[in-house]
Amino acid sequence: MGENHHTDPTASGAHRSALGIRVRRALAWRWGTQVIAQAITWVSTIMVVRLLAPHDYGLFAMSQAVVTALAFLNGQSFASSLIQANRIDERRVGQVFGLLLMLNGGLAILQFFLAPLAAAYYGEPMVAHILRVQAAIFLTIPFAVLPQELLARRLEFRMQGLVNLGCAVVGAVTAFTLASLGFGVWALVYAPIAMFATRAIGLTVAARLLVRPVFDLRGAHNLVTFGGILTVCQFLWIIQSQSDIVIAGRQFDPHHLGLYSEALFLTLILTGRFLPPVNEVSYPTYAELHKAGRPLGPFFLRVQRTVAMVVGPAYVGLSLVAAPAVATLFGPRWAEMAPIAAGLALAMPFFALQIVCGPATNGMGRPRIYLATNLMGAIIFPVLFLIGARSGTQGLVQAWWIASPALLAFTYALTLPAIHVRWSELARTLAPALASTAIMGMTVYAARSVLPPLPAVAELAALAAIGVSTYLAALLLLARDALRETAEFLLRREVSPA
Repeated sequence: MGENHHTDPTASGAHRSALGIRVRRALAWRWGTQVIAQAITWVSTIMVVRLLAPHDYGLFAMSQAVVTALAFLNGQSFASSLIQANRIDERRVGQVFGLLLMLNGGLAILQFFLAPLAAAYYGEPMVAHILRVQAAIFLTIPFAVLPQELLARRLEFRMQGLVNLGCAVVGAVTAFTLASLGFGVWALVYAPIAMFATRAIGLTVAARLLVRPVFDLRGAHNLVTFGGILTVCQFLWIIQSQSDIVIAGRQFDPHHLGLYSEALFLTLILTGRFLPPVNEVSYPTYAELHKAGRPLGPFFLRVQRTVAMVVGPAYVGLSLVAAPAVATLFGPRWAEMAPIAAGLALAMPFFALQIVCGPATNGMGRPRIYLATNLMGAIIFPVLFLIGARSGTQGLVQAWWIASPALLAFTYALTLPAIHVRWSELARTLAPALASTAIMGMTVYAARSVLPPLPAVAELAALAAIGVSTYLAALLLLARDALRETAEFLLRREVSPA
């Protein structure tokens, strides 16, 4: 009997409603718990940064570049193939687990023996000791990644969110306690290890996962192919994201590297902390839409609009209030960081919009587009960082100004045709956020120039209040529909227009 290709409108509507509810709940739990977790992390970071010196953060940044560079082989990309696959069974899950154990065990051993070479490259013997201890992180990854991807496949983010909250508390307490006791850079080293261990235990319990590893990979061609492409993408992403630290680590002293790395941390708060939950929910959502034969474009445009409406004003505002913000949050010893943070903030809206493009084509089972964009990023960013580092920290900032918009344009050029979205549609979608952000920026800039001398806290509070009120007023006057649709994206049951 032939397959019936006619769609039952009632069944289609029910599927659309059910998927919308799942996505809305997933976003609520993932974003909500992320906000609380990040609040805990920020408070801890601000308290710890006042106890430590830029030199400590410089050493940590050197070691972290090595850990991150090796992490592309941790196998998460292979585990992600479980989300995109139509069907999975116990053997396939066991194969992923076995692969994760082999890869991460090998990475732990490799990092332990590479530690002296990294220390010699940076000219900092302490880096070797730090890296040997940090090798323990890789031993926890298989027990966190596998349950995480299985939960994401089912769009179950409630327990993930609660585990993340627990990790944030453990990391905050560990970092602050050790910093208070005078452990210096080791406070930054042991806190992530404690968080990774907590996450592994928590997610394993949350997923109720008891699976035997399967080291025989026969029959796992799709897993290896799809995961292999994403692993290459991850490697290219690491080249893009860590090349500034690797290059600057050899040319800057730990003090100036610490200033740059913490400025980068401050400006990556939104892109590095709040956007991953968006991608974690978007990826399985795109996969569900693709499997159901529904268009991806409307959901893509809503994600782009939501991100633009959040990151645009946040980063333009941060650039304008960087000096009082750094003085208030980090203290006087970090004053040199303010112009670095102000400059980096201007590049971050482009960076954020580019980050949320990948899940669309990956969810369609077309990771080669993601591969192409990561390859371009792995070329543009290191080359510009290599040139910019000769001019110090501001040279790296200027490299960001060129690289981020260029990579976003390249990503759009490949992604939009694949999901059948026209440039004009994208422009109309982003226009309200851009116009409202421009009005807010001009208003805060004008207010900053006429304010009398104030304490840093008072100046920050005044400019922030002016910025928030102006931005909301602009949205209500110029983009009421965009504001309503963004609220619907987060609250209503539909994930795309009917």
